[in-house]
Amino acid sequence: MASNKIYIFDSTLRDGSQGEGISYSVQDKINIVNALDELGVSFIEAGNPGSNPKDMEFFQEAKKLSLKNSKLVAFGSTRRKDISCNEDANLQSLLSADTEYVCIFGKTWDFQVTDIIHATLEENLEMITDTCAYLKSKGKKVLFDAEHFFTGYAANPDYAIKSLTAAVEGGAECLCLCETKGGAMPMECFNATKAVYEKFNAKGKQEVIIGIHTHNDSGLAVANSLLAVEAGARHVQGVLLGFGERTGNANLSTIIADLQLKMNFSCIPDENIKNLTPICKRVAEITNIALNPGMPFVGSSAFAHKAGMHIDAVIKNPFAYEHVEPESVGNERVFLMSEVAGKSMIVEKVQKFDKSLTKSSPVVKEIVDKVKQLEHEGYQFEGADGSFEILVRKIMGKYQPFFNLHYYKTSGEFPRFADDQSAFAQVKLDVDGKAVITAGEGDGPVNAMDVALRAALVQFYPVVERIKLTDYKVRVLDGKGATASKVRVLIESSDGENTWSTMGVSSDIMEASYIALVDSFEYKLIKDLEKKFSKII
Repeated sequence: MASNKIYIFDSTLRDGSQGEGISYSVQDKINIVNALDELGVSFIEAGNPGSNPKDMEFFQEAKKLSLKNSKLVAFGSTRRKDISCNEDANLQSLLSADTEYVCIFGKTWDFQVTDIIHATLEENLEMITDTCAYLKSKGKKVLFDAEHFFTGYAANPDYAIKSLTAAVEGGAECLCLCETKGGAMPMECFNATKAVYEKFNAKGKQEVIIGIHTHNDSGLAVANSLLAVEAGARHVQGVLLGFGERTGNANLSTIIADLQLKMNFSCIPDENIKNLTPICKRVAEITNIALNPGMPFVGSSAFAHKAGMHIDAVIKNPFAYEHVEPESVGNERVFLMSEVAGKSMIVEKVQKFDKSLTKSSPVVKEIVDKVKQLEHEGYQFEGADGSFEILVRKIMGKYQPFFNLHYYKTSGEFPRFADDQSAFAQVKLDVDGKAVITAGEGDGPVNAMDVALRAALVQFYPVVERIKLTDYKVRVLDGKGATASKVRVLIESSDGENTWSTMGVSSDIMEASYIALVDSFEYKLIKDLEKKFSKII
């Protein structure tokens, strides 16, 4: 084993799926396996085939996969007390998964042995050895998860080490030290891991691989994992996006980037590190969660700059404020539009659609002044790139509306007369000199208005069908006005390839929603028109 090789073991489909609100279909699991294989992790822990029918079905489907980089791992427990391995139904289910590798967890904390599973300390050691030996005799490569190891090591180090020895005697080729409660401090993890490494790898000779598996209850899962690597661990377990039971697992997207870009370790193929952000986004989409914008390396805010002085420096040389290049992990630099942004920021953003603009252009000051005025009124352009671009186009005289509104009307029904329809909307638009009136019904007035607008526009602009509203947020800007307070509506939209955000501000939530919806539609129509025009040229 190369000294700088780290075996990444992803547990999104097992440990991650235990997180609140996380539920995967069999197809979801297949899709995530393909994504993780594309990233290049060494192991994918895909579930416990003995725990539920869905996992059993998954492993049958997974046999059809042809993975290039990753090995699937089935997860299970040591045999139960007072029963042989041959008679243990969970172990038989584990074998039926037909994976080359299996991961077995066993107790290493004496309290867990005596007070939770009600076994003697010696019985537990026999359960560990018997299970590892049985699985090895069946041709399996055995990874041993030492559950509660750090708690057990602190309480009774001799017994915790004995439990590891029992696994090695049974044929386990990896001892993964689990920080199950998530309460250990970094130096606890370092010292215990170092002691285990030295115990099982005497004089530098590799006898068994040492692994680390941490939880984030103290906010230290990543730090504990990195220090364990410094202490000799070469197998790191976690969840790609860090979610999981309670406060989550070690975030592998952060760990992989730190180890590979900063600590001179090899976790995944070098050419794959640039795929880290896109694959994290894909896994978040499959999981049906929003990727945390503040997540290191892969979040949308990881390389976002807002203050004018910072932006000016980054434009001159990104090294001034960025610890790695965003492109190295497949992310991108973002300049946030706000009242504290300067002219450099304006020029940088506007040059994406008008290369002729310079810092000395008179219109730049006009844009800055307008942004400051609107932000004072409640707009916040840092989260609405689409609305900002449309604003700039209007100021520069490069905006032509795709339709004009005559009126819209909305009404609601309560109590609801149907499960998913409680509101109605009617709109009258003028599109290219033609008047069109449409109606829509939906789950609330905003949804109904969205339906009515789409029905009107799709007749003239079929691409509107591809626009999906992916997020809708309302922020009360001044609570003093109570129900008459001004609100800011932020809408996130996608066409399946690109995502953009727009906003509207008003004391009328429907008007704010309408403004944001119109910006969303027009932003997409502008982009498509420009793309079509560039192809003609």
